Amino acid sequence: MSDRLSVAKTYKLFINGAFPRSESGRSFVVSSPTGEFVANVAHGSRKDVRDAVTAARGAFSKWSGASAYNRGQILYRFAEMLEARRSEFISLVAASEEISTKKATAMVDEGIDRVVWYAGWTDKIAQVLGGTNPVAGPYFNFSIPGPSGVIAVVAPTSSSFLGFLSTVMPPLAAGNTVVAIAGSPMSALVAVVIGEVSATSDLPAGVLNIITGYTAELGPVVATHEDVDGVDLAGAGDLIAALSADAASTIKRVVTSAVNEFEPPTLQRLRAFIEITTVWHTVGQ
Repeated sequence: MSDRLSVAKTYKLFINGAFPRSESGRSFVVSSPTGEFVANVAHGSRKDVRDAVTAARGAFSKWSGASAYNRGQILYRFAEMLEARRSEFISLVAASEEISTKKATAMVDEGIDRVVWYAGWTDKIAQVLGGTNPVAGPYFNFSIPGPSGVIAVVAPTSSSFLGFLSTVMPPLAAGNTVVAIAGSPMSALVAVVIGEVSATSDLPAGVLNIITGYTAELGPVVATHEDVDGVDLAGAGDLIAALSADAASTIKRVVTSAVNEFEPPTLQRLRAFIEITTVWHTVGQ
């Protein structure tokens, strides 16, 4: 018998490329279905959310100003790093969602493939969602799609890996920066490890920020924050109506549809946080 005690991991927040503890000093214990200790997880606060929004706003100009091709390369690198830790994610997903290893493997593989899918869309958004409009006059009229800004995502709690990536990747691919809320203890484990992947990929600091805590506490904070431009409430559950009303007070764009992991990805969430700019230009002689 070994006298060695294993090092229990403390899962922290992911803000501006770093892993701080919650400023509140709070944490919660995650236990296995059989009651065994799994890990301590930081319990995010209102102040942590504000810090994450500040980081996301600071990173917006760099991320949105990068070329669409470069953003696609970075997100593909993100997928490469997920693939490198595939076995770890399979174990985490199987434990957190209490599913078989076979099903967890399918969920993780689909999640990684979904990141690649969105990475491939970054340099195609302008062609598909933009265009040249016919006008009667000596000028051109262009519709140019661009990102909305800082997007808050309340990630699904029942699909800790695939659901998280299915809601976070679309706004990132469109050039937005993201503050993601992992609103349950077990989904928090997977979310923070995804944050570790972000830190070791080429994603600039502040582009993706992850706050672990409870949706009932953190959801109203992001919904009413005046520097958040849109919210995806896929994981808000019974709080969707209340949080949608909160978001209306600051005129945010809101997505309320749930994520169905059994359906292939669509452009719905990619379109949701894109703004269309109309540009007029005279015709040269």
